[in-house]
Amino acid sequence: MKIIIAGAGEVGFHLAKLLSYESQDITLIDNDKESLNYADTHLDIKVLRGDATSVSVLKEARVDSSDLMIGVTASETTNITLCLLAKQLGCKRTIARISNTEFIRYKEEIKFNTLGIDEVISPEKLASEEIQLLLDQSAFNDSYEFEDGALIMVGTSLQRTAPFVGKSVQEAAGIFPELHFVPIAIQRFGTQYTLIPRGDTVFKEGDQAYFVTLKEGVDELYKLTGKTREEIKNVMILGGSKIGFKTARDLCSSKFRVKLIEKDKSKAFDLADDLPNALIINGDGRNVDLLEEEDISEMDAFIAVTGNSETNIMSCLMAKSKNIKKTIALVENMDYFQLSQSIGIDTLINKKLLAANNIFRHIRKGEVVALTKLNNLNAEMLEFIVKPTSNVTGKVIKDVDFPRSAIIGGVIRDGEGIIALGDFEIKAGDRVVVCCLPRSISRVEKLFL
Repeated sequence: MKIIIAGAGEVGFHLAKLLSYESQDITLIDNDKESLNYADTHLDIKVLRGDATSVSVLKEARVDSSDLMIGVTASETTNITLCLLAKQLGCKRTIARISNTEFIRYKEEIKFNTLGIDEVISPEKLASEEIQLLLDQSAFNDSYEFEDGALIMVGTSLQRTAPFVGKSVQEAAGIFPELHFVPIAIQRFGTQYTLIPRGDTVFKEGDQAYFVTLKEGVDELYKLTGKTREEIKNVMILGGSKIGFKTARDLCSSKFRVKLIEKDKSKAFDLADDLPNALIINGDGRNVDLLEEEDISEMDAFIAVTGNSETNIMSCLMAKSKNIKKTIALVENMDYFQLSQSIGIDTLINKKLLAANNIFRHIRKGEVVALTKLNNLNAEMLEFIVKPTSNVTGKVIKDVDFPRSAIIGGVIRDGEGIIALGDFEIKAGDRVVVCCLPRSISRVEKLFL
């Protein structure tokens, strides 16, 4: 697949890095010589210096024979313009990164596809949605919803007190005969080793385990993992960034009680005008006395989304020391993901990873409608639409030649989630959620072509 990425910033570089691992034909365009040199020396891709809205630069990148143009520069105007030009010059699909979330809200009315833009994504909106989902599933440190919650993926670290630690998957399933969940991935404590569980796989203390479940299965998982469902109503947000603003606005509309701390005085006043239902505090969130003055110990959740990863991590650690139920930190450095469990923060989120997940489904073969990479795990969740001509159509799961490094987490049929076991027959139109390791992705994709 020939892909052009415009913008060698954090999102662009991260995307190019992930795609280059998959041997895609990548061309990265940017004006900044230093960013391009870094990408050129660290990645197996082509780089092209120039203005991505220049027709001659796009032609030099052979846009007419490209399968996908991704505009992820810092300017949404540039991204929209270059996608429009790319489509006119013959590119098959285009994706534009935007920061104005209104464009997402009204995209049905604006009809971007008639302008030549197939998809618009906002990392800020994706981060805000991720935060809300994490607050809804408060005891879990990773979560994702397929088809508005028909199937839910949750991740959690297993404590010694979890009833199924020391038991196999098969034995754990027997605890609840009415099975409403299936384990899909496990990372052993203190290792980078990801495994796809089978019936004889034993759960161990400290495992980071991922499950696919139905809405009614979430309560079972709380019991099985030894976690308790905490009601979250009082939320403190550090940082009035775009993510901080959108998260506060959405949480206020969902009846959460929100306090937002912003260091910049004029920005704090603007936020107070725009968020009448939130309490805006002008101050430095790193100041422990200020946080204690504002009753941090009374908060149920603490969300740090300033522009500084270290500030976010340190303030979450401080909040955790005050026995806050849920802490979420926004980080830019992907390497920090490996630290989240060991240092005690519940969840780290990263805009680059969220944007990459959203864009990745356009690169996959078959009818992939959703994709998420599991945090800090070498595994992916993919949601395929089964075609009448797919190899899996009309087959029961146990008869499908499925690689051992992949597993079906569930099936959505007519909008209803189903935990599908070996005797389940897959039909055309089904949406099948699969978890697989990178080495088996191409083999899994062929099953759904």
